[in-house]
Amino acid sequence: MRIVKLSPQSLAFPSPEGALRDPNGLLAIGGDLTAPRLLAAYERGIFPWYSPGEAILWWSPDPRAVLFPAEFHLNRSLKRFLRHDPFRITLNHDFAAVIAACAHRPDEGTWIGPEVQRAYQHLHRLGYAHSVEVWQDDQLVGGMYGVAQGALFCGESMFSRVTNASKCALMAFCRHFAAYGGELIDCQVLNAHTARLGAREIPRRQFLQQLSTLQRRPLAPAGWEPQVISPQPAEPPSPVN
Repeated sequence: MRIVKLSPQSLAFPSPEGALRDPNGLLAIGGDLTAPRLLAAYERGIFPWYSPGEAILWWSPDPRAVLFPAEFHLNRSLKRFLRHDPFRITLNHDFAAVIAACAHRPDEGTWIGPEVQRAYQHLHRLGYAHSVEVWQDDQLVGGMYGVAQGALFCGESMFSRVTNASKCALMAFCRHFAAYGGELIDCQVLNAHTARLGAREIPRRQFLQQLSTLQRRPLAPAGWEPQVISPQPAEPPSPVN
């Protein structure tokens, strides 16, 4: 196994099965963040992750962390918190603000540099990348963003400025996504936060099979229109006569 250097003249990616075991999932280096290349990567279960100023690295880890919307874990403390309806949660109201907030981590560092932000904002304008915003008294206090692949959503990052904001963003999105036919959320690599919310690991081969099937099942366009998704309940699209 070796890291493949991408050709600037081609959008082809190597098979994810050839990714390194250590570091887990590293597959290729180089290329760019143009919309065609990013979409070609997501279509194959590959995503970029690298430090600003360094070469772009492309990954497809094994196992893969995923969240089935119906398996979102709503614990007792979050149930009590939700009784007060502390947030208004929207979809695709301010993508630029969400990705900028995900990038602003003074104590942790971030891979979401200006180049990455511009690339995903372009995907958003093209209708592929989407954001969830959590508002408290008209202030943006949490959110998440990612890339749609039919009935599968590739989650990229989330942020929280107040307690439970990112949890509520994911919970509201799971309900809305499922109501419109969404079946699986890609969490990439499992961490303690997503595991507590119900994410689990599956073999990469299984994830790629799911991806191949679900990307052929696009959500109804109304599911991605800018809208309030909480506290207003999600409603599935009307049946076509």
